[in-house]
Amino acid sequence: MKKAIVTGAGGFIGHHLVKRLKKEGYWVRAVDIKLPEFSESAADDFKLLDLREKENCTIAMTHNGPFDEIYHLAADMGGMGFIHSAECDIMRNNAFININMIHAASVMKIKNYFFSSSVCIYRNMQPGESEMLEEEAYPAMPDNEYGWEKLYAERITATYGRHYDIKIRIARFQNCYGPEGTWTGGREKAPAAICRKVASVDDGGTIEIWGDGTAIRSYTYVDDMVDGIFRLMHSDLEGPINIGNPEYISVRQLVDIVSKVANKQVRVNCIDGPIGVDSRNFSNEKIYSTGWKARFNTEQGIKLTYPWIANQVALSRG
Repeated sequence: MKKAIVTGAGGFIGHHLVKRLKKEGYWVRAVDIKLPEFSESAADDFKLLDLREKENCTIAMTHNGPFDEIYHLAADMGGMGFIHSAECDIMRNNAFININMIHAASVMKIKNYFFSSSVCIYRNMQPGESEMLEEEAYPAMPDNEYGWEKLYAERITATYGRHYDIKIRIARFQNCYGPEGTWTGGREKAPAAICRKVASVDDGGTIEIWGDGTAIRSYTYVDDMVDGIFRLMHSDLEGPINIGNPEYISVRQLVDIVSKVANKQVRVNCIDGPIGVDSRNFSNEKIYSTGWKARFNTEQGIKLTYPWIANQVALSRG
């Protein structure tokens, strides 16, 4: 039986990844500073550890014999509002977590290491611009400090891999959404925020969005993301790899999709707020080489996500 560690396992993607690894027959240790919020972890062992402290990273990797794989997803992160309001926390906390984890992995002689990066490492792009390859992240010009922090983490992880014979896989995530994800409180991503807003208004009501709604994004359903992570770890690919749904849609189109799924007519009020880049268009050809492709388009994913968020909204109202 293979043994794996998933850090950030109290969070959204990490929680779903633990379930996937258990289905694949792994013994799984989950590590996070908090437990999953909406359901119990499927992990065999859950350690509550603050990975900003280097000794805790060693504790996380200590067991009867070495771990076969580490999936490092732990991060201080959230949606666009959080990314722009907590820059110092993001850069400090994530730098400690990422440096401590890859250093401990080298000491513990881990051979397979996955790191979750982000498409935030890419520069601003215009809608319709040619898709960018992973190598074209340089010369670097991320739009926000979260992107700069992820770019540095990619480099230190890859550097340790070269010097300590660790096979490094790095996934650059798109926006990921699905049931059991953060849906309120400021750290939620756009799909969850729009689902919450639509669920919270009556038919014919008005919701607010930041900016004019023309910003283009691509949204990846959580099952697809987890499948991409698993396939990447078990492929011959190394280094940074884009994982995402190739369907590019505007924020306005996302509102229309959520409204359709909710069977509501919704008006939009555009207000000032952090918008981020105009667009990000990038190639998924490398991850396609593993046999992976997104199985859920945005509407299909929202059909699976909206009812769960609508239920959370109803429960919060008592």
